[in-house]
Amino acid sequence: MENEEKREKIIGHIGRIASVLSVMMYVSYIPQIMDNLAGSKGNPIQPLVAMVNCIIWTIYGTFKKEKDWPIIIANVPGIFLGAITFFTSL
Repeated sequence: MENEEKREKIIGHIGRIASVLSVMMYVSYIPQIMDNLAGSKGNPIQPLVAMVNCIIWTIYGTFKKEKDWPIIIANVPGIFLGAITFFTSL
């Protein structure tokens, strides 16, 4: 039983680390958004695909029998920042 608890604790830590890294990845869109707004438009395809990907992962994490909060937390910022990046790059 002790090994299982230790394993679950490690998996929990990995989930939190992955969530933080995902949020950081989507926050990195902010310079592209600023460039888009300044007139130097970037390609809209990647942020559009990232936004759709994040929507799917958020739905998955939300509708699991037991909500998967690391997945939800990691992907919600990607929905909004991907959408903002996409629309400002048009």
